[in-house]
Amino acid sequence: MVGVTIHRVTYGTEFGMRIPAIIYLPEHPAKRVPGIVVAVGHGGDKTSWYSVYTGLLYAKAGAVVVTFDPLGEDERNSAHRSDARAHDTVIAGSTSALRTGGLMVTDILQSISYLRSLPIVDPQRIALFGYSMGSFQAALAASVDPRIKVLVLSGGGNLDGNGGRWDSENKPMCQSGLYRALSFLPDKGAIVLAEHARIGPTLLLNGRLDMLVGRRHQFDDYFADQTSRVSALTGPVADPVEWHFFDNAGHRPSWMTPMAAQWIHEHLHLPFWNSTSVSSLGQTHIAEWAASTGSTINTGYADEEREGGILAVGSGLPGISRDQLQAVPLEAWKKNVDLYVWEGWQRRLLQAEGLPPSASVAAVLR
Repeated sequence: MVGVTIHRVTYGTEFGMRIPAIIYLPEHPAKRVPGIVVAVGHGGDKTSWYSVYTGLLYAKAGAVVVTFDPLGEDERNSAHRSDARAHDTVIAGSTSALRTGGLMVTDILQSISYLRSLPIVDPQRIALFGYSMGSFQAALAASVDPRIKVLVLSGGGNLDGNGGRWDSENKPMCQSGLYRALSFLPDKGAIVLAEHARIGPTLLLNGRLDMLVGRRHQFDDYFADQTSRVSALTGPVADPVEWHFFDNAGHRPSWMTPMAAQWIHEHLHLPFWNSTSVSSLGQTHIAEWAASTGSTINTGYADEEREGGILAVGSGLPGISRDQLQAVPLEAWKKNVDLYVWEGWQRRLLQAEGLPPSASVAAVLR
């Protein structure tokens, strides 16, 4: 794509494992530029349509964008599968859920570290975008890492208290096990958001038809009360937690919509949009774009209510093939597969728990 350069990289995470990533960079920046990390939802990875679209759109606007595979997806899956959700597999051990959720948050923090290592990136303009599962993990990451200056959560942000939805939902390895570990906090949802609000602004994006988030008791009154509790913790000097509901919309990553893109531009000061109105950049209907480019929308999310119905800023963005989005040459990946895939994590976790390992990675690959 004219104006965008794409790199394949890996960087380290816990237990010496590696994170495969695709990095989108603006061509010919005049000075240091903002940086964005994308934390994907369940079944998502760096090959998902919204990872690609976000990378192209915001790199064209002048930001460096990091997209990466979460544990168990694409190059971190022993069969190179996407939408595999291997990280939901329950592993034995008293702290396995806490360790696995902790790894996934650590992966985000390591992505921030990689982004900040690039001389082109302005460390004062670092943003984290999180969708669905990624919104939960991104909120926790931003609460402990002051390097994250701007936080955008879509399909989430409704962090409740002890015994609530995030404690009791059926994904203990990547979500509920980690959230229950915070039960010593008296108002943990507000505290998590307040920790980032002391650093920078937060935008929460949800659809009114989203049954995973926008239930009747979690509309405007819920978020107004949540924001009030956050403000009581931070005082008047902190950045506000803002929220926006999209009518006739369900579960989706909405940070490429005109409203969200304008908010992001106002807080990151995207250099190639400085003399351009966001409204002048055109719009793309995502279902049509995905169909024409071969980009992947996960099963069940291509309809108008969910991801397929997004009208995104920008026009004429190309698709990128799945093969092009693989960070590690296949032979090198096979040689070091234990450093990437879920089975390698399972072996390390069981060892840390003092338990015998289960099936080896080599057996899985055979």
